[in-house]
Amino acid sequence: MTRPVCILIAAMGGEGGGVLADWLIDAATHMDFPVQSTSVPGVAQRTGATTYYVEIFPIPRAQLQGREPVLSLTPTIGEVDILAASELVEAGRAIQNGFVSAERTVLIASTHREYAVSEKSAMGDGRYDAQLVLDAAASTARTCVLFDMRAAAQQLQTVINTVLFGAMASSGVLPLTREACEEAIRQSGKAVEASLRGFAVGYDGEAPKSVHASTVPARVKPRAGDRVMRLPESLRETVAAGVALTTDYQDAGYANLYLDRVERILDAERPATDAAVTRETARYLALWMAFEDVIRVADLKSRRDRLQRVRTEVGAKADEPLRITEFLKPGVDELCSMLTPSLAARVRKWLAGRDRPLVRGIHLRTDTVSGFLALVGLRSLRRFRPRLSRFADEQAAIERWLAAVVASLSHDPALALELALCGNVVKGYGETHARGHRSLAAILDDLAVQLGAAPRAPLRVDLIERVRTARLAAMGDPEGRKLAGALGLPPPPPKVSPITFHRRRPSA
Repeated sequence: MTRPVCILIAAMGGEGGGVLADWLIDAATHMDFPVQSTSVPGVAQRTGATTYYVEIFPIPRAQLQGREPVLSLTPTIGEVDILAASELVEAGRAIQNGFVSAERTVLIASTHREYAVSEKSAMGDGRYDAQLVLDAAASTARTCVLFDMRAAAQQLQTVINTVLFGAMASSGVLPLTREACEEAIRQSGKAVEASLRGFAVGYDGEAPKSVHASTVPARVKPRAGDRVMRLPESLRETVAAGVALTTDYQDAGYANLYLDRVERILDAERPATDAAVTRETARYLALWMAFEDVIRVADLKSRRDRLQRVRTEVGAKADEPLRITEFLKPGVDELCSMLTPSLAARVRKWLAGRDRPLVRGIHLRTDTVSGFLALVGLRSLRRFRPRLSRFADEQAAIERWLAAVVASLSHDPALALELALCGNVVKGYGETHARGHRSLAAILDDLAVQLGAAPRAPLRVDLIERVRTARLAAMGDPEGRKLAGALGLPPPPPKVSPITFHRRRPSA
């Protein structure tokens, strides 16, 4: 008995999931197949991607003699023929929900990641292990078609849905011809040539060759690039990315300071062959040196690609006006970060004990000339950043951490590696960043006490474990209580948050 072909698509905002469903409908209609679709909205990776469900009855209406098949509006577990996901963890979510079966389902998904809020907000490495999804896909699906479709789409300057459509059309499950699918793309009239190129890549299964990951970015100055290439091969990819980041953050001179610091660790680690301590230090050093201050935030918010990304996310057309409002609450730290060290100290003393923001809040319309010029004015202060208090404080903390890594290499490389990984404790911005500073300082203070108690004695194995335990505690508890317990310190007092009452305004 002929049954419908059941297709479930999971796509996030801006990836053209709705357009992909429309192409399927148009292609099926072109071939005179009965077809029906529905969609269930989601909220990206908070409650899941928007899902589109399509059923195609693979017999032309002309052969049905006036009869109409009954098609379902929702997928049924064990009855899905094609599961198409525009991101790897969304494929994993569908597997977890039971929509992939070994008897029937062809799983087609992109292997790239769009990190969920819970992954990005974790104090440590909160990324989900992608290998778990890949293993589950191999064991639960009848057939898997998995490759990085986003990279292919980006290189062809198209949207990922075109590549996904091509892979679905070539799976052998869809009752649609290649010609019908391509005609559906042409009939849409939107970026037809680019969409057809993406479809062809997905259909033929030949992704365009990408640039080698270890290539030194073009923005790196020649001297910095030469220095990167002189490093051991195991370090080049990480350090090249760090040079690109620090150059973009400040200038070529700042990138050379980054390289000076990396080479200092490498010299202390030699003759080690794997350079593991240098690699991990270089990774977190680059991120720390590119700390997010007011200047950096203004720079990122005023970039062309960010404005284009916002336009894409809200679905605004090229000729449609877009209103963007930035919400700002400057506090004492934000103000002092823009002052010289001596002036910042005087202001902090004057404002000591003030917990509330200096102003109730600023709503900055950056789609206006005056609002955008305010961001441009802030980002133009980048040349003065090395003279400001925040820069001085960060560099002092960085140097203390690097000095501890270098000193620990003379005791035990395992201890040095744990201290290098402690660079991940300092991250984020605002109170999160300040808490990371306090946590790292506590770990380094404790290490100095432990080493000072018996400076000539052999390094105790439990000291390496002590640093590791403290590092994991610092990243696992934002309140700092686990860290205090790991180091034998008194627990921090509860943070006092004042309660503010607002008078209710009468309705108009």
